[in-house]
Amino acid sequence: MPQPLTLIQPDDWHLHLRDGAALATTVAHSAKQFARAIVMPNLKIPITTTELAMAYRDRILAAIPDGLAFSPLMTLYLTDDTSIEVIKRAGNNKHIVALKLYPAGATTHSASGVTDIECTYSILEEMIEFDMPLLIHGEVTDPSIDVFDREKIFIERHLEPLTRRYPELKIVLEHITTRDAAEYVEEGGETLAATITPHHLLLNRNAMLVGGIHPHHYCLPVLKREVHRQALVKAATSGNPKFFLGTDSAPHDTSSKESGCGCAGIYSAHAALELYTEIFEAAGALDKLEGFASFHGADFYGLPRNKESISLVKRPWVCPESYQFGDEGVLRPFRAGEALDWTLYANLHRTIQ
Repeated sequence: MPQPLTLIQPDDWHLHLRDGAALATTVAHSAKQFARAIVMPNLKIPITTTELAMAYRDRILAAIPDGLAFSPLMTLYLTDDTSIEVIKRAGNNKHIVALKLYPAGATTHSASGVTDIECTYSILEEMIEFDMPLLIHGEVTDPSIDVFDREKIFIERHLEPLTRRYPELKIVLEHITTRDAAEYVEEGGETLAATITPHHLLLNRNAMLVGGIHPHHYCLPVLKREVHRQALVKAATSGNPKFFLGTDSAPHDTSSKESGCGCAGIYSAHAALELYTEIFEAAGALDKLEGFASFHGADFYGLPRNKESISLVKRPWVCPESYQFGDEGVLRPFRAGEALDWTLYANLHRTIQ
């Protein structure tokens, strides 16, 4: 038996679980690895109130497999019409930990998102009173801006003015994809942090475009050049507490991905920790993995670090080609049909013999 790698159990600080029958798959995969997860609110009917968030939380809790402990940390979807009363109710609810800002039209189910950040200023000021973080999908939606430049331009046009105006507002720039974002977060104040996904650490845009269009590598923000991937790896493995784990695992059924207008999203929850371990090992930074996965996010959110531990061993296993998704659909996971080098200690039954 190879020597196991043992970590304090990590958390996922950016996760899409979807709803309904799909929860049987998505919740089970995340609960096997993570103690907690920040659950995104962009359902078909956005989670815009405390009441909707608590009902969604109940559905998630009902889907947790027996014997597993998993705590969903809920978020509200910020709109142009979000009221101060909504923030007060959320701020007084221990299960709601943040608000999510989607620029209108930026990604999946973002049509109800914010059209002008300035119209949310009174809301942001109320969030500061409750020490409630703002989670940002950092892309402009200006059609004149190249899709590969939308994160960089968002930082220049919107994030920089926002951080200057509200230096005390906690902000998480979600799923960063560029060297520009990594450097901006690194140089910013202590209230600014970022999550980084496994797919943006492992892939550049060639994985989506070379040899044909690869729809299962299409995500938003889109994959970028190799120079940006390398910058993200450097940031993630640096030990800097401003960077922490957020999978942005985003499931869609295969028919929705493999279509004339395929959905954006990569599903990684089935093997998230194993993927991150592969990344950190390749960078010679396994000693930094626990901070990135288990400590930095909890510290930023002001939550206690987990006490339980989880172990992995370096034994290969082949990822399934698909998983059940809802009542009739199937889901193709990241690395489908490929071998992964690490496996959770509790899942050695799936090891290649």
